[in-house]
Amino acid sequence: MNNISLVGRICKDLELRKSQSGVSNVRFTLAVNRIGKKDGEQNADFLNVVAFNKTAELLCQYCAKGSQIAVNGSVSTGSYDKDGQKV
Repeated sequence: MNNISLVGRICKDLELRKSQSGVSNVRFTLAVNRIGKKDGEQNADFLNVVAFNKTAELLCQYCAKGSQIAVNGSVSTGSYDKDGQKV
């Protein structure tokens, strides 16, 4: 099961994009606070998020930098070759 739920703030203004096939998408960074191990200090994790279709359109319409949102989705990772090395 690959589910994740996060609550955080959008780090910069959103920009709606459309693919060649007409699919709307938006990519943004979500800052999620967490409590550190030392004296309850707060740290933040910055996570890359991608939304598609109507979700992307609604995000761009109603949210902006600093908006607090909840995200439900799945985690996926990728890799690519750079100068012959896998990144």
